[in-house]
Amino acid sequence: MYLGIDLGTSGVKMLLLGEDQQVHAVADAPVPQHRPQPTWSEQHPAHWLAATETAVAQLRAQAPDAWARVRGVGLSGHMHGAVVLGAQGEVLRPAILWNDGRAAAECAELEQAVPTSRQITGNLAMPGFTAPKLLWLRRHEPEVFARTRSVLLPKDWLRLQLTGDAVSDMSDASGTLWLDVTRRDWSDTLLAACGLSRAHMPRLAEGSDATGVLRADVAARWGLPAGVAMAGGGGDNAASAVGVGARQAGQGFVSLGTSGVVFRVSDRFAPATERAVHAFAHALPGRWHQMSVMLSAASAFGWLARITGQSEVQLSTAVQGMDLARHAQAPLFLPYLSGERTPHNNAAATGVFMGLRAEHDATDMACAVMEGVGFGLMDGLQAMQAAAGEVEGPSDASLALVGGGARSNAWAQLLASGLGCTLERPQGAHAAAALGAARLAAMACGGDEALWCQGLPAEDRFTPQPAQQALLQERHARFKALYPALLPHF
Repeated sequence: MYLGIDLGTSGVKMLLLGEDQQVHAVADAPVPQHRPQPTWSEQHPAHWLAATETAVAQLRAQAPDAWARVRGVGLSGHMHGAVVLGAQGEVLRPAILWNDGRAAAECAELEQAVPTSRQITGNLAMPGFTAPKLLWLRRHEPEVFARTRSVLLPKDWLRLQLTGDAVSDMSDASGTLWLDVTRRDWSDTLLAACGLSRAHMPRLAEGSDATGVLRADVAARWGLPAGVAMAGGGGDNAASAVGVGARQAGQGFVSLGTSGVVFRVSDRFAPATERAVHAFAHALPGRWHQMSVMLSAASAFGWLARITGQSEVQLSTAVQGMDLARHAQAPLFLPYLSGERTPHNNAAATGVFMGLRAEHDATDMACAVMEGVGFGLMDGLQAMQAAAGEVEGPSDASLALVGGGARSNAWAQLLASGLGCTLERPQGAHAAAALGAARLAAMACGGDEALWCQGLPAEDRFTPQPAQQALLQERHARFKALYPALLPHF
């Protein structure tokens, strides 16, 4: 039995995976997020540990016999967050998260200091990445920076609490802007540009490596035997790829999580920074991936549900009942509630409804939000396709559809038509990252990659609908014209 722990922005998801590769139990525990100032996004690491303990208690109650047979643990987590620790391992301030936009000026500073940074890291310097956050701390909180003895990513701080080991995997470390992604090793040049060194960094491992064992006191508290192995794990998207079986070049998925992602595996490092496409190491040895990322996806739909007082299920059901004539009259929505990455790399971009009229209601706005997120993913897909000269880009082959937003049939169908490809929603799509973490745990315990990284059975399949596709293409052209027109006002 293997335990997968996914530290998400909104909560911790945990599942038990058997030797038969069947999921035996799933648990969730929420984590609060704080926005103390505009563009800021923070969490208290103590809340991650508390949520983990809550989810553990749920799993133990659901499946006590399966729980007692756990042999290995794998971790997945939201990327780019900065957890700064003092000399005694104490947390010096709340963690700065991936969707925090305060460090825009520091991105330019870093690229000026290291002109080859894009070649080394495979990425533009963006405010959400970890390195600019440390430059921001050095400038704005110098007393905290001076006390910093180590910097960990969110899931790796959780690992430290559970094992006592400071370790990161290649996929998560790729999102710091401190990793030489080709060499899969820390870049001394980029660390020095931030006033840091290897001494501040955790050791590196592949996601399927065994990196240590649960601390004896943690194992006893959790009712587990001594010697439970901990895998290297992965950043949330790389772990999701393992969860859906995306291990070979060309395989991939679309994610409707808090953020939105188009992900494709590559057998080589292939940066496409001119289009704000990410190039990271995979959680599996010897592979990399390209990824387009938008910062608000399912979170945008949740935001609309909160302000309209309707549930996400109600809104999704209402959108599913709309005909194309009504859809054609809906407003347009720019989904940049937290700024944007691919293709704009603009932390200052904002959300916009364009074309609102008195006759529009919550259903029309929900349609616009779903569509706007879909258009953002289409922009990302086009950016990846434009880079296809350097690496195989997404094509009309089928992609898996994962994340909490994948539960919506209306949204899934809209995405299939917009992206122009078949989307297969696998069983357990909402827990793909936790499943991938558990699969990595199985590999760390000696399991064969080809056996433990197979594709999942499709629960549903969505194919492009020509009439809907034609409508979306026309509206996407209008959507694309909005951003440059509004750019001076952001």
